[in-house]
Amino acid sequence: MPADEYADAVGAELAVRFPEREPWEADTLYLGGGTPSRLGGAGVARVLDVLRERITPARGAEITIEANPEDITADAVRDWRGAGVNRLSIGSQSFDDRVLAWMHRTHDAAAIVRAVHTARDAGIANLSLDLIFALPRELERAWRGDLEQALALDPDHLSLYGLTIEPHTPLGRAHHRGQVRESPDERYEEEFLLAHDLLLGAGMEHYEVSNFGKPGRASRHNSAYWSGAPYAGIGPSAHEFDGAARRWNTAAYAEWLRRVGDSRDPVESRETLTAENRLAETVYLGLRTRAGLGLDARELHHVEPWIQAGWATLGPDERLRLTPLGWLRLDALAADLTHVRSRY
Repeated sequence: MPADEYADAVGAELAVRFPEREPWEADTLYLGGGTPSRLGGAGVARVLDVLRERITPARGAEITIEANPEDITADAVRDWRGAGVNRLSIGSQSFDDRVLAWMHRTHDAAAIVRAVHTARDAGIANLSLDLIFALPRELERAWRGDLEQALALDPDHLSLYGLTIEPHTPLGRAHHRGQVRESPDERYEEEFLLAHDLLLGAGMEHYEVSNFGKPGRASRHNSAYWSGAPYAGIGPSAHEFDGAARRWNTAAYAEWLRRVGDSRDPVESRETLTAENRLAETVYLGLRTRAGLGLDARELHHVEPWIQAGWATLGPDERLRLTPLGWLRLDALAADLTHVRSRY
């Protein structure tokens, strides 16, 4: 994917979709959805220049790029920083080289360490690391060791994701052939709770079911999603929400490129939220964050068993907050409370 071709196509989509709009202010910009760091230093800078023709970053805006460890070089970081990038989300996944090879990652553990030091030395200090847990037992991965090695790098933020096996992927096909087994629920719970305890003990805040940050270092971009704020999405497979409806672009790069090159909207589909959708999302998004969910007095008796079971707490502000044990049951609890609210 040539960087200039991609940047020109981003500009073409903006022109197609927002032809009359004056530049608008954004509190966050996030280059993600894959491997934007492969654009290199100059390529990312070019994309940000194109975006700034329509979007003005607010004073102190959070500007993040997702980066592979092997793409983080001193020259690239200096270019990114010069273009306004002030936060990196590094796709580390694990510090076990056997696990990284099993995941078909092109970096090793040493590359993660080099990337963190390189980024800081070149002027970007706000760093987030991604880790995957609940891997198949056959890998004999030491989850505690991964967490400790991540903490030793003193990141500002950690995102932890349980492994999911999707069909039509190499992992999904291996699972279908019986070569890979999913971790049991007990292992998922054990590793999730271990991460919670270790990271809180290191001074981090568990501010969302999958995310931890030092005080003041929660991801502002992702937090906007969880609050239901409107956001724009540009590029292949990009999603967007205007406060009432969602849209998402065609996923295939070649098709997206062809459509915007023909001055056509690359939308794949749209969805207008119903009252039922809004109710379900309000409950789900509230319960997945540390901010919690405000309760109606009629709901207090319904959630009392959750509190007794250690799944939730109710603060003096009458907001319900799930505990780590509750977050392990997030889908079921959110569906249950949504059903209760739908009867009012």
